[in-house]
Amino acid sequence: MEEVIKLTQFSRGAGCGCKIAPAVLQEILQTDVMQHPNPNLLVGNDANDDAAAYDMGNGKALIATTDFFMPIVDDAYDFGRIAAANAISDVYAMGGTPALALAILGWPVDRIPVAIAKRALEGARSICAEAGIPLAGGHSIDSSEPILGLSVNGFCDTNRIKRNNTAREGDVLFITKAIGTGILATALKRGAITEAHTTSLTAQLTKLNAVGAALGLCDGVTAMTDITGFGLAGHLIEMAEGSGLSAVINYSAIPVMDGVKEYLAQRIVPDATYRNWNGYHTRIAFGDGVDVMEAFSILPDPQTNGGMLVAVRPDAVKQVCDILRNAGYADFTTPIGYLTAPTEKVVNVITS
Repeated sequence: MEEVIKLTQFSRGAGCGCKIAPAVLQEILQTDVMQHPNPNLLVGNDANDDAAAYDMGNGKALIATTDFFMPIVDDAYDFGRIAAANAISDVYAMGGTPALALAILGWPVDRIPVAIAKRALEGARSICAEAGIPLAGGHSIDSSEPILGLSVNGFCDTNRIKRNNTAREGDVLFITKAIGTGILATALKRGAITEAHTTSLTAQLTKLNAVGAALGLCDGVTAMTDITGFGLAGHLIEMAEGSGLSAVINYSAIPVMDGVKEYLAQRIVPDATYRNWNGYHTRIAFGDGVDVMEAFSILPDPQTNGGMLVAVRPDAVKQVCDILRNAGYADFTTPIGYLTAPTEKVVNVITS
């Protein structure tokens, strides 16, 4: 009888839950090495943005990113699809269009059959094909845990690059996917998830964020990022703080994936949720009526290939809602909040 390989049993983390904690990452990135200034580098590692952007001198910018992680699902093909969709998302988050991908593969060849690695790469190829780009090469190593991701290049008009720190006071906030992949993935790893929730989890994890390219063409979109390992709260803090603002979010307006609250009742929460919360909870305030214990588990929930977090000028809300509807996101045309002048806390959570 052929042995069933469950990839999640070979990884300590899951998807973007593998990310290094925000505070630790900031410590790692601090440097005394002088960087040679490059006037063509429009977005670099001095910002907490989704990708680098380089001015090509012809009105176009090269968008470059790298993303990889350990398995978030057991099926190798789906793991490859998820890893690819998540990496490509960074280009969409800058308002760009992907053009080329290279694979990053680490595989414990003495523990997991190489045929499974091949299957994972096939999944990555399928998503690259869906995005209309080639998986043109890459690099592989023999590692202690399975790792897969992509280095992705894309293009964007230089005057349409979407940053995560250029929002304006009064902007309205939208997200394009429901929250909860971290909780559902943890339920999967513990063997507690239902078949229906596994199906919906995989569908969301493998859905390309191509709507980001369409939103990038809208001048009324002032800032954009994708919601990944730091959770909705973490990426909203990055956007608000980076823009010199604060945010108000309506907790009852945040879309949550089916099954999330069911698993929370079973105390199924990713370890990364606590890591995220410890990193930024002092910058969040809760208003009357908010279920703080539930919000603690949902707002910092690490998302893998999460949706776009979009800041929109009030006069462009109708245009953005039309873009979302035309792209199949009619369920995400209700704003979740807005940006304000700086207040004592960066994120203020209310409920209606």
